[in-house]
Amino acid sequence: MNVIYDPQTDHLTIILQDVPVKESEEIRDGLIVDYGGDDRIVAIEMLDASENVSKPSAVLYEIKGQVIPIIA
Repeated sequence: MNVIYDPQTDHLTIILQDVPVKESEEIRDGLIVDYGGDDRIVAIEMLDASENVSKPSAVLYEIKGQVIPIIA
């Protein structure tokens, strides 16, 4: 899994699988889900991320029961 925030475009992308995108669907205004060849979700994109995420350049990675802060 890869999380990318682009401050120039204010886009936040969460890549779940590194495979080609077959189809994209804007499920809500500014929230796009990308699907791979097997119709599984491969990425989630959020436009205008700073309007929806309190700290788009900070990530808190958590495995249930463990918290691993990652500060950019």
